[in-house]
Amino acid sequence: MATLSDISKRLLVGRKLRSSQMGETLLPKRIALPVFASDALSSVAYAPDEILLTLSLAGLAAYAFSWKIAIAVAVVMLVVVASYRQNVHAYPSGGGDYEVATVNLGPNAGLTVGSALMVDYVLTVAVSISSGVQNAKSVPLLHFLDGHEALAASIAVIVLMALNLRGVRESGGVFAVPTYCFMVGVLVMVGYGLFRILVLGEPLQAESAKFGIEPDPQYAAFTGFAMVALLARTFSSGCAALTGVEAISNGVPAFRQPKSKNAATTLLLLGTVAVTMLVGVVVLARLTGVKLIDAGRSYYTLDGQRVEVIEKTGIAQLADVVFSDFRPGFYFVIAATFIILFLAANTAFNGFPVLGSILAKDGYLPRQLHTRGDRLAYSNGIVVLAFMAVVLIVAFDADVTALIQLYVVGVFVSFTVSQLGMLRHWTRLLKDEVDPAARARMRRSRVINAVGLTMTGTVLVIVLLSKFTQGAYIAIIAMAAIFLLMKGIRRHYQRVSEETALVEGEDRTLPSRVRAIVLVSKLHKPTLRALAFAKAARPSTLEALTVDVDEEETSRLVNAWEEAGIKTPLKVIASPYREVTNPILDYVRNVRSESPRDVVTVYIPEYVVGHWWEQILHNQSALRLKGRLLFTPGVMVTSVPYLLESSGKAKERLERETLNDNARRSLRG
Repeated sequence: MATLSDISKRLLVGRKLRSSQMGETLLPKRIALPVFASDALSSVAYAPDEILLTLSLAGLAAYAFSWKIAIAVAVVMLVVVASYRQNVHAYPSGGGDYEVATVNLGPNAGLTVGSALMVDYVLTVAVSISSGVQNAKSVPLLHFLDGHEALAASIAVIVLMALNLRGVRESGGVFAVPTYCFMVGVLVMVGYGLFRILVLGEPLQAESAKFGIEPDPQYAAFTGFAMVALLARTFSSGCAALTGVEAISNGVPAFRQPKSKNAATTLLLLGTVAVTMLVGVVVLARLTGVKLIDAGRSYYTLDGQRVEVIEKTGIAQLADVVFSDFRPGFYFVIAATFIILFLAANTAFNGFPVLGSILAKDGYLPRQLHTRGDRLAYSNGIVVLAFMAVVLIVAFDADVTALIQLYVVGVFVSFTVSQLGMLRHWTRLLKDEVDPAARARMRRSRVINAVGLTMTGTVLVIVLLSKFTQGAYIAIIAMAAIFLLMKGIRRHYQRVSEETALVEGEDRTLPSRVRAIVLVSKLHKPTLRALAFAKAARPSTLEALTVDVDEEETSRLVNAWEEAGIKTPLKVIASPYREVTNPILDYVRNVRSESPRDVVTVYIPEYVVGHWWEQILHNQSALRLKGRLLFTPGVMVTSVPYLLESSGKAKERLERETLNDNARRSLRG
């Protein structure tokens, strides 16, 4: 019979999968697209908004640049997609940017990329989920979310974590339908809206088109340096649309064969669809007069007076006006948008654990992150990512505009370093390649990566200059902290490896003697069992040891010992301050120092109980002693268990779990 904990775990993550079933989890392209590209696709829901609200700081005049900014972002995205198609062919192992940088530029470059991507994955979850909550508020039935965004976003992260713990293929199947619904909804909305405006000549006007905008005084004079600075900041915010592109290069091992070809095809599909959606939304927003403001810095006005408005997102305004004569279309787009924004975080839930596993394998992160869970997913990495994202969401109160300032920096650090690494990669291969056709392919790939390096490096500089004081410095500090942490973990593992490595010719002589000491608190069955166990080990010497913390109790113990006729000598240690741990430690150390070539084995009787609360009532002195004795060289500690009656329940639970595991293996076999 299964235990409650076992049933709960199976309901949460599903039945266990054997390592030999790894092939069952591989993804076809139709599932891989929503799994790995949902982040980049979903950015269509917030990247245009960030472009518009940033331009609002300079008032209506700046809105004329919205479509130009969108095209610039689209060009960068296409170049990055083309560059990463070279990456997945050259490095299909799943290491992505980290592997490219490490192999071609060295470990420090690889760690820089690794730390940048880890920060960016956490931000992907926080931004996507928070943006989803903001879009959900546009639906009348969900207005109650206003003021509770952080709580709602945190719950959504936990649900997403549970889905991903079930495995990549199962989560991909769940996410495929909403992703394709979002793609269809936005493309139909853009197409139908442009058809009504350009072909039918209908004067479609968004809800916010009637308002004016009072600019931020800092950018009111939209000329010279102020104009350049604001356009650069707008461009860097719009580049949030590129986040998630690198996830496919990290997820190549999850694709079906031929892995590299399928990954490259998925990248091309991602780039084509995302660019079409991004440019289409911004152009349609321009034609319908959609306006958004950066609350607290720019303001809506009507007839020259400031007005308070319950602001809707750009997608919500467009869906409202385009489907004004077909309300199901509006609800379909809004529902698909906030669902895809929730699920867009799935890109990070696939990328972060894989990257964490590779870093752990190389010794830069705790090795637990390298282990697959019951469903062959990297469960520990999934849980760590969810925890960090919830912390960030709560800290920033699910404010997308505040979170977006931390965004993009990490991903463009990884883009730039990766492209530099690929240039080194092709240059190195060209030195040894003699086949003309292969050399031509390598030269073409090197040109693509060179263009990618130029563009991503330029964008990185723009992002750093325009966003540093807006919050990007926090992301940079986080990257530096993770970089130093990983270096420290690596040093620790290396130090442990050096200390524990076998050395040829090292003295492996046996100890001269084994001196056994049995700790005694009172004369009862656990003590006699410990004595019997110690005798069975046939030590060179054997003695019992007790600490005198109460004269009457010690006297009774000595008398009982003599009356029982126990031949093992009982030694009593004085303890004027009624301590137990330190007198025993001092005695054991003295025994050890008298004969450094001897080994001292300390036997500690220990109760085995069946309930957690019983553990609090017993074994506390034993635990403290074990913890201290473990740091004493040449001393071994042996716990001698004595099963109390309540331990039978724990034993029954363990036997049931073993039987259930065996039964499941038999059924699968």
